[in-house]
Amino acid sequence: MMAAAVAGRGRLGLEGRASLCSFLLGASVAALPLLLGSSPSLLAAPGLRGRLALALHVAGVNAALLLIYPRPLYKIAVRACFLGFAFGCGLLLSTGRSAWRHFGWYMCSLSLFHYSEYLVTAINNPRSLSLDSFLLNHSFEYNLAALSSWVEFTLEKLFFPELKQITWLSTVGLLMVIFGDCLRKAAMLTAGSNFNHIVQNEKSDTHTLVTSGVYGWFRHPSYVGWFYWSIGTQVLLCNPICVVGYALASWRFFRERIEEEEITLIHFFGEEYLEYKRKVPSGLPFIKGVKLEL
Repeated sequence: MMAAAVAGRGRLGLEGRASLCSFLLGASVAALPLLLGSSPSLLAAPGLRGRLALALHVAGVNAALLLIYPRPLYKIAVRACFLGFAFGCGLLLSTGRSAWRHFGWYMCSLSLFHYSEYLVTAINNPRSLSLDSFLLNHSFEYNLAALSSWVEFTLEKLFFPELKQITWLSTVGLLMVIFGDCLRKAAMLTAGSNFNHIVQNEKSDTHTLVTSGVYGWFRHPSYVGWFYWSIGTQVLLCNPICVVGYALASWRFFRERIEEEEITLIHFFGEEYLEYKRKVPSGLPFIKGVKLEL
């Protein structure tokens, strides 16, 4: 996620097209109520009919992917389809007045974030594209944080159900999520082909320092976006414990990541980056970046 980029983006390649088709195929689960002639709140409704329909949908889609794509593309397709399915299920939960409505918003936000990471990488920098671009296996700590938020939401929903029905607060969280994800994707698109999910330690001949667009607002807009997106997901869920935990853990992670990255950027661009660093804030509260001068 270097703040350096060059112009030039390739069209969506085979992997990107396969992922997009698979995501949409998975998301088609949202159309099941129309096909069954039932309530849109399919997941929240009692009985086995809705669950059976979901199981058959998953089995049918997976069989189709196995027939359509060879194994390398199938690995991409099945992940994109899973995220699309989660997005579609989130839409179903979001419909109506279900007690799980806000969790449906969360499911849509989480699945769209991870899929769009892969899709934008496929457009911007197909040479760095891999299964890791979905960020599904980001780290053990990341997965533990997600699990913790689900556990907190479920327990508080059981014992303090009124806490999970504060619509205005969930709406604030949703706006934070939308802002954060849009800012991050804008940073990725502005950085272009040199945006990478792994901090680069070697400067290529095409690296140039980007200071325009969202990089004129913040030195690390992709981190700013991710920071507020992550906290927003917990505000959306009305998870008071995880709001605090996510804020502290994300702040510490990005402080260390920014310091590591800025050492590399100073090595790459020298005084040019130091001048940029003096003029433009990092964008994250109380994080000034590495304290290093030439």
